[in-house]
Amino acid sequence: MPHSWPRPQRLSVVTPAFNEERFVGALLAKVLAVDLSRFGLSKEVLVIDDGSTDRTAELARAVPGVAVHQLASNAGKGAAVRAGVARATGDLVIIQDADLEYEPDDYIPMIEELLRSGAAAVYGSRYLPRAGAGRVSRHPGQGWGPYLGGRSLSVVQWWCSGVFLTDTVTALKLIRRPVVTALELQAVGFELDHELTARILAAGHTIREVPIRYHPRSRAEGKKIRARDWLIAVITYLRVGRPSGRVTARSATSRS
Repeated sequence: MPHSWPRPQRLSVVTPAFNEERFVGALLAKVLAVDLSRFGLSKEVLVIDDGSTDRTAELARAVPGVAVHQLASNAGKGAAVRAGVARATGDLVIIQDADLEYEPDDYIPMIEELLRSGAAAVYGSRYLPRAGAGRVSRHPGQGWGPYLGGRSLSVVQWWCSGVFLTDTVTALKLIRRPVVTALELQAVGFELDHELTARILAAGHTIREVPIRYHPRSRAEGKKIRARDWLIAVITYLRVGRPSGRVTARSATSRS
């Protein structure tokens, strides 16, 4: 039987950022421009500066309507996300990277799916086909390493949990705040993505997926994830254990 959730009133956008001065201003402008009035949602935008050595925090603070919290030193994406979730006041939390790989306008179909399905979380999948598009594989400009690493982690996640997600590594995750705050997350690095998934399912919650857009950037443009993060992800799935929940990957194309 689906969980009966109260109607959400506010969305908290948690943006971990480390040395993203080239992108953070444009990203925040896009986030603030997303119109959530159709859902009756207000918006809270939180930037967690993860010990940047450039002007990331300064530029974020210059944007009206954005709250910035600085970590004392570079602690890792997971630590930054956890700090943001701890400060969030919204009924819903969405994790949004500070680069321009993901489109904030895709919040709309994700929120629609969460409200329609009653799921605990909705992931934006880079590999489900959007309206008018064919089968999605490697995106133009996406390196073979990140592509194969991400797709193989979907298999690892399936092996550990018995359920399947097309894109566990997506950096666009929408989660109900009571769910995420109850998870007792421990990850400090990129493995947070995998700990989130495993713990949400282990708690018996449902994750849905909707197709989103993706604009991959190169290492020269600031891509930070490395090959060793794949091994850490596998260890994280094995450490967290076998979930008892279920997941449904929405195969319908996006209406946007």
